[in-house]
Amino acid sequence: MNNDLTQRIDALDAELIRLLNERTKVALEMGRDAVGMAREEDVLRRLGKAPEGLLKEESLRAIYREITSAALSLERNVRIAFLGPEATFTHQAARARFGASVEYVPADTITEVFTFVQKKTATFGVVPIENSTEGAVTHTLDEFMSTPLKICAEIFLPIAQNLLAKCSMQEIQRVYSHPNVFGQCRRWLHENLPGVQLIPVSSTTKAAELAVSEPGSAAMAATLAGELYGLNVLAENIQDSGGNTTRFLVVARDYSPSTGQDKTSIFFGVKHKVGALYDALSAFKKYSLNMTKIESRPSKTKAWEYYFFVDFEGHAGDEVVQKALAELSEHCTLMTVLGSYPKASGTEA
Repeated sequence: MNNDLTQRIDALDAELIRLLNERTKVALEMGRDAVGMAREEDVLRRLGKAPEGLLKEESLRAIYREITSAALSLERNVRIAFLGPEATFTHQAARARFGASVEYVPADTITEVFTFVQKKTATFGVVPIENSTEGAVTHTLDEFMSTPLKICAEIFLPIAQNLLAKCSMQEIQRVYSHPNVFGQCRRWLHENLPGVQLIPVSSTTKAAELAVSEPGSAAMAATLAGELYGLNVLAENIQDSGGNTTRFLVVARDYSPSTGQDKTSIFFGVKHKVGALYDALSAFKKYSLNMTKIESRPSKTKAWEYYFFVDFEGHAGDEVVQKALAELSEHCTLMTVLGSYPKASGTEA
C-alpha cells in the first residue's frame, strides 16, 4: 500500500514539475512588466474564490508567490529596489509581493528607490505610502510630485513586532530596537521584561545585528530579521495595539492594464478661488467613483499653495474615469495620473 502511494506521489510530482516548467515558459514570453503584474494579482484574487480544498488560501498564495518569483528570477537584470536596510518592513513587503527568488537592492532613502527605477538600475521599486495608525508617508508623496514613474501595484502588510534573541527570555539583559517600536510595545515590555535596559538604534535591522553579536541581548523586529540573522522568536505580536497595517506601493515605468478591480492615484492643484477644491472633487460624485484617500502637500513653490493626492476606485482607461478626470481637470492648474493598478488581494470591500 505504501509503495502504491509513493508511486502516485512520484507521478504527481513529475507532472507538477512538467507543468511548472511549461507555466514558466509562458510567463517568460508574457514578460515581467506591469501587464504581468496585473495578471498575477488577478490570479491571486481568484485563489480566494477557488473551490474549497485541503490547502488554505494563504498557503496557495504563498505557493503562487514563489512560482512567479522563480519565473521572474530567470529574466535578465530584474531587480527590486526597496527602502532598506534588509529585514525592514519594506523589505518584508517587497518579499511578500515578489517572493524569495529575485534580487533585492536596498536603498538608503525613498528618493534613492525612485532614482534606481528611473535610471533602470532596478525594474520595480517598493516604498511605504501610509500606515493605518501613523498616516501618510510624506516623503513618498513628495517624490510623486517630480517623478515620471507610475504606480503599478499596492501591498498591504500587517505590522507585527516580535522579540528575537539567541538566548532565553530569562537571560535577556538589554533589548535593542527603533524608538518607534519601543513606543508601540511599551505595555508589553513593562509586563514581561521589567527592568531590562532598552536601547534605541537607527533601525530594527541594526537591532538584530546587535542581538546576534552581544550575549544577553535581544531585538524587537519583524520575523524576517530573525530569519536573516539566525535569531529565535521568543514572543510574537507584542505590539500593544492590533490592526496596525502599512500600505506600500510598487513603482515602475508603466502602470497596469485594467483588471476590473482597480484603483487609480492622481495628484492635482486647484485654482486659487473660493470653492475650487469642492468643484474639482464633485466630478467623483457625479460619476459615482468611490474616493478612498485624499492627502494635501505644500507645493513648495508658493506659500500656502497645496497639491492634493487622491486615490479612487476604477482604472484610468475606463470610459467613466476618463470623463471624470476630464471634468476634474477643468478646475485644476495641473493634474497627473500617478498610476492605475489592481486592488491588492484581500482588500476589496
